[in-house]
Amino acid sequence: MNLVGAWAMTSTDRYLAALPLFHVHGLGNGVMCWLVSGCRMRLVDRFDASRIALQMETFEPTVFFGVPTMYVRLLELDADVAARIGSRARLFVSGSAPLPAAVLEAFRDKFAHTILERYGMSETLMNISNPYAGERRAGTVGVPLPGVSVRIVDHAGMPLGDNAIGELELRGSNVFAAYWNNPAATAAAFRDGWFRTGDLAERSSDGYYTLHGRSSDLIISGGFNIYPREIEEVLLEQPGVREAVVVGAPDPRRGEVPVAYIVSDDPFDEDALRQACGRLLASFKAPRGYVQVASLPRTVLGKVQKHLLPPWSPA
Repeated sequence: MNLVGAWAMTSTDRYLAALPLFHVHGLGNGVMCWLVSGCRMRLVDRFDASRIALQMETFEPTVFFGVPTMYVRLLELDADVAARIGSRARLFVSGSAPLPAAVLEAFRDKFAHTILERYGMSETLMNISNPYAGERRAGTVGVPLPGVSVRIVDHAGMPLGDNAIGELELRGSNVFAAYWNNPAATAAAFRDGWFRTGDLAERSSDGYYTLHGRSSDLIISGGFNIYPREIEEVLLEQPGVREAVVVGAPDPRRGEVPVAYIVSDDPFDEDALRQACGRLLASFKAPRGYVQVASLPRTVLGKVQKHLLPPWSPA
């Protein structure tokens, strides 16, 4: 009901369902919004980049929910096809993984739509969303949905003010009650009635939230906190870089250092990336290594499986 209201879904909408149904994105957002709104839905077996243009032109969806990798593939469509698809649609939503600002901007140029990014979890359904009517701010997940309370706290659970990075905690009727037959995990997941998401975030002075990755992804190098997403955004703005992910690698002196894994067009210009990061990032944030890979290992929902990346060691 929250999403149907927030995203103005009605029985006149046409929803093309290309997300897997075993996850909250396809099941909670997709199927449930279809049932509540009474709109028309067409279910496809999977997102196939070679067939999606025909499926969209045939069905003429007004609403599409996708993950960032889907939008990257949609950007490969011819400009005239993209224009036709965009002219019939009213809403494109992205979630399940961070949407690079460069993808949002390129999609807006090609499809004449600003993708709406939001934030949810299996334990909570949807929590925060960019507005349907209002500014959809690149790099952010927007503002809390009605009935959802959000706070950002430090490691001790003390609330932080605006523009401070800490753990995002949630409270509301959307939050789950318990992990099935696992009271220990349930107890660890809550603090004073707030659900501890494990996600790092900050809030702007006007209430927009920006995610900075999982707390488990935080890189601590020589006592400095490094948030991989900040580095990834810089890398994705560089010519030839199609995908990027940054992880922490063990280092005998600094504890760990950031290392970048890059999917890029050939030739791979490592020197240019080093210079760009040296110019745009604080010195301790600049990756110590750059590894070119053919593709990033991802789940079906587009989340990078960092444990499957090849190992890196300094030369």
